[in-house]
Amino acid sequence: MIKPFILIVEDDEAIKNLIATTLETQHYHFHTAGNGSQAILEAVSHNPDIVILDLGLPDFDGIDIIKKIRSWSMMPIIVVSARSTDQDKIDALDAGADDYLTKPFSVEELLARLRVAIRRIHYSNIENTQQNALFTNGELTIDYAGGCAYVNEKELHLTPIEYKLLVLLSKNIGKVLTHNYITKEIWGNSWENNVASLRVFMATLRKKIESDHHQKYIQTHIGVGYRMLKN
Repeated sequence: MIKPFILIVEDDEAIKNLIATTLETQHYHFHTAGNGSQAILEAVSHNPDIVILDLGLPDFDGIDIIKKIRSWSMMPIIVVSARSTDQDKIDALDAGADDYLTKPFSVEELLARLRVAIRRIHYSNIENTQQNALFTNGELTIDYAGGCAYVNEKELHLTPIEYKLLVLLSKNIGKVLTHNYITKEIWGNSWENNVASLRVFMATLRKKIESDHHQKYIQTHIGVGYRMLKN
């Protein structure tokens, strides 16, 4: 199995070197970043498989880094921080972190947390490959493998967010998905501005798949969320 590529975000040189040496002895591939700006640049440029993130960075709070990454990626994020209160952990996990390790930590525990994250990636990849390639609902067809959708065999020109929304609804057809659930799945959090953005994206998606402006595929549950109807 190919070892995952890991991004270490840590401004304390001693701890950064400890983590880097630990990963090197286990033959992991990694890059390092000493502040939030570098972390975002590395995450965007190299798309790591896993991020090990300190919260106390000199230019950004680590919580903001989590939220920024979650706005476009679901890569596993393991927080390694001196902040040890329950509220600190809750804030990080609610923002989108997958795991939380408190300093001081043992390298054995860090490696164990990494193995858990790697298993999640592996199982997720297996699940994705086992999904049906095509979804059909009335005149709507979604080609999951190809990343495109059609109505009456005409390809829809969807933005990435519109396509993700359509796929999320299709995989939960018949179920009412709340605003909070949808925004967390699409953006990684449930900020108020994301709920407002959700309404805009859902309106544009509707126009593209429902030419008669009736709720043929997407039903609005006012104050709650949305549901894909079976046709």
